[in-house]
Amino acid sequence: MSIPSEQLSQQPPRGHVRIVYLGPVAPHWDLQSEFGERSLIEEFRQRALARLVLLPPHDPQFRRNRERVARDAERENLVLEWNLGVPDEEELGQP
Repeated sequence: MSIPSEQLSQQPPRGHVRIVYLGPVAPHWDLQSEFGERSLIEEFRQRALARLVLLPPHDPQFRRNRERVARDAERENLVLEWNLGVPDEEELGQP
């Protein structure tokens, strides 16, 4: 039985994950956590890295996989933060 999204949003976050772009040489990504159950964070880390492992941020597949990682974090009730080393499109005011 799944928890309705209204109840999920009222619960405190179960953890925090920051995804950091390391640069053009593999491995491209590092996942850091400030709080949360270790096993939950590790399982999320494995799923996220499976989607991102060979994708730099300028790859067209990255946008789709970034959205999938964000939805996964939302389902797990994790605070997700991205550090790509460049401003996001939203921060630049682009649609």
